[in-house]
Amino acid sequence: MAVESDSMLQFSGKGPLFPLPGVVLFPHATMPLHIFEPRYRQMTADVLEGERLIAMSLLVPGGTSPNGLPLIHPIVGLGRIVAHEKLDDGRYMLVLRGVSRARVVREVPAEQPYRIGELELCPDFIPAVPDFDRLQRAEEIASLFCKLFPGVEFQRLIQQAMSVELPLGNICDVIASALPIEPMLAQLFLDELNSDLRSQMLWQLLKQMDRPETSKPPVEARGFPPKFSSN
Repeated sequence: MAVESDSMLQFSGKGPLFPLPGVVLFPHATMPLHIFEPRYRQMTADVLEGERLIAMSLLVPGGTSPNGLPLIHPIVGLGRIVAHEKLDDGRYMLVLRGVSRARVVREVPAEQPYRIGELELCPDFIPAVPDFDRLQRAEEIASLFCKLFPGVEFQRLIQQAMSVELPLGNICDVIASALPIEPMLAQLFLDELNSDLRSQMLWQLLKQMDRPETSKPPVEARGFPPKFSSN
């Protein structure tokens, strides 16, 4: 199994953890961030001088880790800073692009005011023999998304993705990242490393959302597409 991107072949295996209560970063998706807390300003400055990678970590509500810090989910979205601007008052505006799932093996004691984790990259597991037609599944997922969100500019990106025959797991990640669903539900998609199973989950979710007479999955009360996230 190859890592999500050749650029990760030289990954050091360590990276800053950025815990937030409502943010999940998927591979191949982009995320705008507004950095204003002093500790995360330092994190950003350090990251920009290094590998430019940040592990976006979803907080577990009410959870506390053995070291007394807020508990995070062990599977995180590792993102690379692809655009940034430092404002006059020291704040940063960033855009992250997801490059891989990663597992937090352990947290590393650090002198910095922010958390650092030892990270293990988690590439997609793709079964050798699928029990369904992957191309047909991708087309069904894209069609359902476009039906549910008509007129969204994101449709053009989905159509481009289909035209270059991206792997099914990649397409699912991009679409899942765009859905206005609760963070805990998004985390379930991030946790699933088997791309075939992840596509099944997404396909069933979209079909459920397409049935108005049934109960729908938890949806966030936010606009579409998502706006900047703040720390």
